Amino acid sequence: MTIGLLLFDRFSNLCLANCIEPLRAANTLLGQRVFEWSILTPDGHPTRSSSGLDILAHGPVGQMRPSDYLFILASYDHEYHDTPATRRLLRKAARRSKVTVGFDAGPWLMASAGLLEQRHATVHRDLLPAFTEAFLNVQTERRRIVRDGAVMTCAGAMSALDLTLDLIARHAGEAVRLDTRRLFLHEEPPLDGTRDLGQTDPLVRRAIDIMADRFERPIALTDLAKLLSCQPRTLDRRFRARLGAPPGQVYRHMRLSAARSMIEDSRRSVTEIALLCGYDSPAALTRAIRRQYGVSPTALRNAARTP
Repeated sequence: MTIGLLLFDRFSNLCLANCIEPLRAANTLLGQRVFEWSILTPDGHPTRSSSGLDILAHGPVGQMRPSDYLFILASYDHEYHDTPATRRLLRKAARRSKVTVGFDAGPWLMASAGLLEQRHATVHRDLLPAFTEAFLNVQTERRRIVRDGAVMTCAGAMSALDLTLDLIARHAGEAVRLDTRRLFLHEEPPLDGTRDLGQTDPLVRRAIDIMADRFERPIALTDLAKLLSCQPRTLDRRFRARLGAPPGQVYRHMRLSAARSMIEDSRRSVTEIALLCGYDSPAALTRAIRRQYGVSPTALRNAARTP
């Protein structure tokens, strides 16, 4: 997946990091560059974040190649950036991308360029009142992430992490999203960018906590449901709604993810790791690792130690 990141001066560096770092982590987990990105600016010159960090550009947005996504990152001084020249650049760039995504104050520039006509959208909450008054032809929503066709809008830097994790799930699978989320210790990931699921489901969170404590001797899902005072079908339904996968699949992935971390980051033997992660034998763990990651435990360990 190719992504052009268009940065305007005084953009949020946290927003940029929450876009790029999960993609980088996903590539590392997959062992290949599934996601590729380029840094763009309106004129191709370096740009500076609101925190004073200078960023070099790969080129001007006018020379952007056709991409799967165009990310528009703007924060402070959005009205200063909102010029006829910027509107023309955005319309041209949007035509060269399959999906256009606005972050923070980026939706303001998109709306001014006519990219949000008769669409549902959100923007940073501090700009919501002014945005609603300025763009009467946009259906403004007070939500973290809104998707309307080939356009997505995101309310701020923390929501950018949610949105990026959702893209990883869409294009690389739920397992990679879960691993990436674990690396960033992110606890509230709405999987579907078109709706805000609100706070983490407490039932799902308690179930995951119990699972995490019982890798060595995995708990049966019927027993897990009893501990949570719910029916197994209720647990299944809540997991699918929150994480997009049944509890058994999530549990297996958690154990395999832990096994992979031990393989890559410790000197424990495969036999010991198998026991710690609830597998009957090293052979059973090896088969599961091959199915999940396409390589043997030895290959994973060697790759992790290759500079």
